[in-house]
Amino acid sequence: QGWGKGIIADVKRTILTYWKGEMTNLNGKVIATSFFLYFACIAPAVTFGAIYGKATNNYIGTVEMILATAWCGIVYSLIGGQPMMINGGTGPVLAFSEILYKVSKSMDVPFLSLNAWIGIWVAIYMFIGAFVDLNRVIVLCTRFTDEIFSFLISLIFIINAIGSPFSDVGVVHYFDMDHKSHGPYEDQPFYSHWASALLSVIIFIGTTQVAFLLRKFKFSPFLPNQACRNTMTDFAVVISILIWTLIGNSFADIPVEKLNVPSTFAPTFQCCDETCTTSWPQECYGQEVPFGSRPWVVNLSDLNGKTWVPFMAAGPALLAFVLVFLDDGITWHLINHPSHQLKHGDAYNWDTIVVGAFVLVNSLLGLPWLVAATVRSLNHIHAMAEKLPDGTFVSVHETRLSNLGIHVLVLITIFALDLLKLIPVPVLYGVFLFMGLVSLGSNQFWGRMVMFFMQPSKYPVQPYTQYMAPKRMHLFTAIQLFFFVSLYVVKSIKVIAIAFPILIALCIPVRIFLLPKIFNEDELILIDSDPNTVKMWIANKEQEEELLLGGEDGEDNAEDDVSKHDEEEGVIEPTPVAAPVRRRRVNRVKTMSMPAGHFMFHEQPSALGPQLKPQMMFAGDALFTVPTVIQEEETLQSQDTNLESMDLAATPSTNTNRNNRRPRPSRAERRSNSCPVQNMMFEIQIDTGMGRAHQSKLQPLDTLNEPPIDSQHSN
Repeated sequence: QGWGKGIIADVKRTILTYWKGEMTNLNGKVIATSFFLYFACIAPAVTFGAIYGKATNNYIGTVEMILATAWCGIVYSLIGGQPMMINGGTGPVLAFSEILYKVSKSMDVPFLSLNAWIGIWVAIYMFIGAFVDLNRVIVLCTRFTDEIFSFLISLIFIINAIGSPFSDVGVVHYFDMDHKSHGPYEDQPFYSHWASALLSVIIFIGTTQVAFLLRKFKFSPFLPNQACRNTMTDFAVVISILIWTLIGNSFADIPVEKLNVPSTFAPTFQCCDETCTTSWPQECYGQEVPFGSRPWVVNLSDLNGKTWVPFMAAGPALLAFVLVFLDDGITWHLINHPSHQLKHGDAYNWDTIVVGAFVLVNSLLGLPWLVAATVRSLNHIHAMAEKLPDGTFVSVHETRLSNLGIHVLVLITIFALDLLKLIPVPVLYGVFLFMGLVSLGSNQFWGRMVMFFMQPSKYPVQPYTQYMAPKRMHLFTAIQLFFFVSLYVVKSIKVIAIAFPILIALCIPVRIFLLPKIFNEDELILIDSDPNTVKMWIANKEQEEELLLGGEDGEDNAEDDVSKHDEEEGVIEPTPVAAPVRRRRVNRVKTMSMPAGHFMFHEQPSALGPQLKPQMMFAGDALFTVPTVIQEEETLQSQDTNLESMDLAATPSTNTNRNNRRPRPSRAERRSNSCPVQNMMFEIQIDTGMGRAHQSKLQPLDTLNEPPIDSQHSN
């Protein structure tokens, strides 16, 4: 929908339809998620701010990053089209800013002025892209591109938490005696960097482990009632942070690294003189105090006499636009994946306008550019979701209040920076590891990489393991792995990191034009499409096979009828000895003879990646069946139903004989039959009456010796 129609449609579909409801649906989960993701947002803001300060000579630092995170998050929660998205700093944008600073030094142009002009051009490109509906390109992204990008961002969080090979970030680096965290204490006689490192590792692992442990309380038998268990699950990460922050501050003789934040709210760049072209104290040794801070508003005319810079900036701005556009678009595509069960729609074009406005304002104020943060956004969805015990999404509480609460807390932090100095950095590393592992569990690419090290007969049940040859599946995974490694290498090498968006964009034409020449259409459907498309493919495939086998059985029955007629007439034909017929063995998923289009699947997150499972429902339409044996042939023939399956979810008929129902047990009987043991076994008793719908009941095994529900029917 070009010429602005897509923008209007996005606003009508999201903001004008759901805004009031999303601003008034406050509950306990919203409060818990706000505190959890506050720590998940403030930690990267401080970390990225410190790295920005080193990369840009403090023109952009921690204060600027916190301020940008706060105001962009608050405004987006009020006017954004997809409130489950969280904006934040990302590694690729940071790498671009670092290269841009080096370019400004080589051109002898002030960095903030050059950055501002490039930001203006990026905003113009974003506005044009939204107006012509350039986001239709994002629709061409499939799991091939989405999961490479998602896995890259998740792995960055995990590696930076454990120990990055390209920097001193990560808990492993505490074992290095020369690590910066040991500097303030190296003169103390009783200080041991080994003890500090070991305590940091314990805090790091403990934060992650306790968060995962408390997260499981929702489906456990502990605590007085379900409301307490839900609260414990919602506040799992917050409780873990508080526990291990107290532990980290309890060892006075074994200090651990704390967050390094400025004590006052002011621009990070401190000037040596009134021209504010040199940085204090690096460029003015001997001067005890700075002259002042840089002004908040960037002077666009400060170009050192090079008036052609505003026009030249359009070139590198195009590359920055590709980076921001794809970073946002792929994250939005991941957020709106069908498995997340979001109901309020997407707003790609409108949010492109909003993010473009953020880039414009931040460029004029000397703040960093913020884009859609993949891992934080996915964890926002996971935290607000209602799930089954196997991790399947049932629904998501779509609200603007959690996004608003997160960034209001970030804004408050600006005026209470000293409180952040109490948080041990290993605690935040533990939160990073938790977020990375949570987002990794639903990544199919990760699940197929693990299969490289599995015995083929032990592969998890997936459509691509059942219908594709293992070599073909591994070939597809190897191609994805090649692009992933290329992206990681390019991102990590600062000299060529500016080419990162080009490699991301290259994944789309490779999937559209190259992969169809290597894989056939069926293979691409099985390994690179959404679960519902796979479901339809399996249903149609099995329907074709059943029709084929049914035709062969019909011919066999016809031949039997002819032979019987010949025997009655006294005609006896010699029986030739035919060669045995070898039928092709079909390795396929059993759908239990469900009609095409009615068998649904869901993706169950696990440590080995998402597992495709059949969806079971106990009300409404039947989506799962189990084979049973029925003895009344006449009844089944009259019902004209499938003899090999019975529906557990069928709605009972109004004509069901109420006398056949088991009487409700007394309270004493219910207490005696209750059992807290999780592995207590049950049987399913099927009550099928003459001409009536099927009815299922669950009974414990100790009732197996009781008489059946109806003596005329089998259990």
